[in-house]
Amino acid sequence: MAQFFTVHPQNPQRRLMAQAARIIREGGVIAYPTDSCYAFGCHTGDKEALERLRRLRGFDERRHLTLMCRDLSELGTYARVNNASYRLLKSLTPGSYTFILEATRELPRRILHPRRKTIGLRVPDHKVARALLEELGEPLLSATAILPGDEQPAPDAQQIADRLGGGLDLVIDGGACGIEPTTIIDLTGAQTVVIRKGKGDLAPLGAVE
Repeated sequence: MAQFFTVHPQNPQRRLMAQAARIIREGGVIAYPTDSCYAFGCHTGDKEALERLRRLRGFDERRHLTLMCRDLSELGTYARVNNASYRLLKSLTPGSYTFILEATRELPRRILHPRRKTIGLRVPDHKVARALLEELGEPLLSATAILPGDEQPAPDAQQIADRLGGGLDLVIDGGACGIEPTTIIDLTGAQTVVIRKGKGDLAPLGAVE
């Protein structure tokens, strides 16, 4: 069964965050809260953990995964960003947005979209997620925590532990999250394209909800 950490949603215990980061570095797959909904996560460089994460979600290599970053400067290390895109990213991060961007050579090819060589990137606005990323010291490869057979994300950590405890190494309970995933924005072309309307507000894009 997965370990289960109950952390304060506003002031997560650093000791528990350090243990969680160690589990990730050692190849663990975890569930953790974000500002949109719970997510699964693993180390970007661990092939076996990546395969486990994909199996949890029923993803093949053609589905984008998301790289959770600490801040905009870290995001810029792993994606090619022009001036216009940078201004948009600066206005929308941190927040409930996932950006599809062309990846740099800093990322392993196995985590990229095989044809487009793109990756989803995001800077979450959640105390627990950000504390975890600070302890980890690098991005966290992630996917929305939708349980097998469900259409919406799991609303709380206990439900994830009850149904997937054997398939995870750690569940971090940071309180109830929503069930609305992020807004996905494709910045790889000449035009900004909203792929999915989610929790992130479209108003800053000049779009009408």
